[in-house]
Amino acid sequence: MIGLKIDIHTHLPKYRNRSESDEENEKREKDYRKLMRLGRPEGSLPPIDVDLTSWDGHYEAMEAVDHAIVFGIATPSDETNVNDDVAEYVSQHPNKIVGFMSVDPNDPECIEEMRRATDLGLKGLKLGPIYQNFHPHSDKAARILRQADRLGLPVMFHQATAPANDQLLDVVDPLLLEKLAVSYPDLKIIYAHMGHPWWRETVVTIRRHPNMFADVSAMFYKPWDYYNALRFAFEWGQMDKLLLGSDFPIATPKETIEKTLEINDMLSGTSLPKIPPEDIQAIINRNAFELLGIRP
Repeated sequence: MIGLKIDIHTHLPKYRNRSESDEENEKREKDYRKLMRLGRPEGSLPPIDVDLTSWDGHYEAMEAVDHAIVFGIATPSDETNVNDDVAEYVSQHPNKIVGFMSVDPNDPECIEEMRRATDLGLKGLKLGPIYQNFHPHSDKAARILRQADRLGLPVMFHQATAPANDQLLDVVDPLLLEKLAVSYPDLKIIYAHMGHPWWRETVVTIRRHPNMFADVSAMFYKPWDYYNALRFAFEWGQMDKLLLGSDFPIATPKETIEKTLEINDMLSGTSLPKIPPEDIQAIINRNAFELLGIRP
């Protein structure tokens, strides 16, 4: 599977088909995408496309890649079980889509849910301390990580900033994950979004541990930061640890690939050092499944 395009970071939309997206639901999705744009320059983001907020839209958007990983983030407010939804969606497209599970670390039944989700065929775990109200070094996190280690599940952390909520940013310091890498040296750990805006901390941490990686999802929206993050990874010899991800539906794989390939364009007329084009292309064509030990 050399040269495959694999989007390792996509969220399963709430709605199974477009007919479920009535005016109220469309407004909710638009408001969310508007929130994600706060502080970003006018014209720096693609137009909102509410068609992307359904399972149909997800699959159509994945045309730009050979495979995609999809997941939800489990919280107590979920109307349905995110793992059941992901497994159902994966069953519709088994040759293209791979599912990750998510469990709420505050749920006493989370370990049993991990076993059940593994039986459903889900092949990794997505956690978000800032969304799920837990600390990566807590006992709650430890029991989940021990189970992931036993099951051979790669774990993706949203170890990055997020729109305002009740949880403080101290739980998403990228340096917190180094202790996990030491405690579970065989566990594959992925930083979502390169740990933005703490991409320096992310890069120097993945440099120290062979089983730590980072995806580039949602980075192109801030092109100056994205350029500096990639340049820093290049100078520290960590470009081979970066994986393609889009953060769908906030962005599509097509947008992410195009903007990543264009990252050097803004340097025209300057003496700033470029990121080698072959290293940029390698992110897009990197076999993440092989690195993460995933059998699609």
